[in-house]
Amino acid sequence: MTDSADARTTTWHERKTPLKRFLRTETGGAAVLVAAAFVALVWVNMDAHSYESLWETHLSITVGDLGVSLTLREWINSGLMTFFFFVVGLEARREFDLGELRERRRVALPIIAGIGGMLVPVFIYLAINAGSSTLGAWGMAMSTDTALALGILALVGRSVPTRLRVFLLTVTVVDDFIALAVIGTVYSGSVVAGALLIGVAIFGLVLAARAFGVKGGLIYFLLGAACWVAVLKSGVDPIVVGLAMGLIAYAYSAPRDRLERATELFRQFREQPTAGLAREARLGVASAISPNDRLQQLYHPWSAYLIVPLFALANAGVVLDGAALARAFTSPVTLGILIGYIVGKPIGIAGFAWLVTVLSKGRLRPPVGWAAVLGGGTVSGMGFTVSLLIASIALDGESLDDAKIGILASALVASLVTWSVFRATNLLSRQARAKALYGTANLIVDLAEPVDPERDHLRGPEDAPVTLVEYGDFECPYCGQAEGVVRELLADFGDVRYVWRHLPLTDVHPRAQLAAEATEAAAEQGAFWEMHDLLFRHQDALRPVDLVAYARQLELDVERFQRDLEERMGADRVASDVESADLSSVAGTPTFFINGRRHYGAYDIGGLTAAVKTARIQVGLSPTPPTARTRAPRPTSVPGD
Repeated sequence: MTDSADARTTTWHERKTPLKRFLRTETGGAAVLVAAAFVALVWVNMDAHSYESLWETHLSITVGDLGVSLTLREWINSGLMTFFFFVVGLEARREFDLGELRERRRVALPIIAGIGGMLVPVFIYLAINAGSSTLGAWGMAMSTDTALALGILALVGRSVPTRLRVFLLTVTVVDDFIALAVIGTVYSGSVVAGALLIGVAIFGLVLAARAFGVKGGLIYFLLGAACWVAVLKSGVDPIVVGLAMGLIAYAYSAPRDRLERATELFRQFREQPTAGLAREARLGVASAISPNDRLQQLYHPWSAYLIVPLFALANAGVVLDGAALARAFTSPVTLGILIGYIVGKPIGIAGFAWLVTVLSKGRLRPPVGWAAVLGGGTVSGMGFTVSLLIASIALDGESLDDAKIGILASALVASLVTWSVFRATNLLSRQARAKALYGTANLIVDLAEPVDPERDHLRGPEDAPVTLVEYGDFECPYCGQAEGVVRELLADFGDVRYVWRHLPLTDVHPRAQLAAEATEAAAEQGAFWEMHDLLFRHQDALRPVDLVAYARQLELDVERFQRDLEERMGADRVASDVESADLSSVAGTPTFFINGRRHYGAYDIGGLTAAVKTARIQVGLSPTPPTARTRAPRPTSVPGD
């Protein structure tokens, strides 16, 4: 990462990846969601009249002869929930652009598992409700609440692989896509073709503005709002607009040229602090980050901590007296939802994933072990947000109350079953537990240029099962912090091979390039690592005279060292490392790769130790060595934003 003058004081926990931020927001939002549902239950059981009267209050917005009039509950369900599905669309786009689904052949398994996790519960619901007037509400048994599911996985403990959370996130994106399609078709009223065509035309304007590089959130908000009104008037549930808007927001890693441009704009502002240059610097910094990242940072916390909990508050209220409970647990609606989620979800997800693995003869397999897949299936029984949304559309009266009880009960039982699955897995032997949780899938390799012992600078045994590659900058204070961590890691693990590659950020560290070339000049005399260590001990003294003094301290041939430095003998080697960094989409320092897999998240001793332990487990179980695994596609040009 680039840094500022006071970057040395930056703490580890401030450096979180988009995925980590997303998962932490989801799991934190789950607690707020549960609290909101609890408040709704207490409220409705204390005073059902005030609860219903508030949410049935009408609110109208009119402009001239045009207007929208909905109840407060409808404004939440069709209005605010549009932002929820907008965030779903953003995360789906990120997974396709940067996540596990960027290698398209890997899309098949989570898509099929997600479809299976919806079809089996629906068939169970249909079988139990056959011949009943509630048969048409089958959509309630489909969807998983991502926030609650991730929240429960966080509570289960550290034994849950991080990749299970990513796999589950991918499956639930498919889940939300299909559920939204069902809402927009099956559970919408009679369609007014003219209004729908207007909505499609307005969305076409959004795409045109995107294609021509139009910037400005207000423009897209106004077009999105107009599209939402048109789709609402057509009779189709307008929350589909949110998903569509989210899917058009590209996600990409910050490219080097834009980062350097941002640095230059800030430098100009520093020299002449005017309002115009301040605006250019602000826009330059923003343009280096993908629209997807910017929008997720803006809207996801609002969705997780306000919109979804408010939805729960408005929809989860149900009277829980003895008569209601006795009726519910003999009702086909409650039983269909409960059995569909608790039995159907794990059978659908794990069963269809197994079927894909068998039919593909192992070429496609889950990124985790089968115990983790089963746990992902059981925790997917947390059907809350979308289930309540469909229930409020498809049912009313006692049937709606029965559905709410079934949805709440399935969330509780799914939590207990998931805990039992992982508790039982933890009782296995160490090797069996590792295989059950982590599996034997080949992982995407993000490192474009494989490690070459004949060329790369190595520390540790050449045949080590785990290789840690760092792209670093000798003037970067974050790299200085990471250096101590790497030393501690190598001391703790004797079977880790460490590789240093140069990435001098010359736009913010003017002495980094010469420092990198100095280590190459020292390498010509067999003293690369000695110079490497010395430079990190003196990051604030990297002038040419300092570098020569370090060569003298290391008892090198100083004249040869100076000649190599003046003639820039190491420049080509440094440039080669920089090129390999660009191919791997590395723009900041330090960036780590562990067995070719990019390490996201904190690089403190705890974070790197956990990642190395996971890599050791994977190497022990993987049917092919890391260098033979499928390599991620090289980055293409960054689309305009």
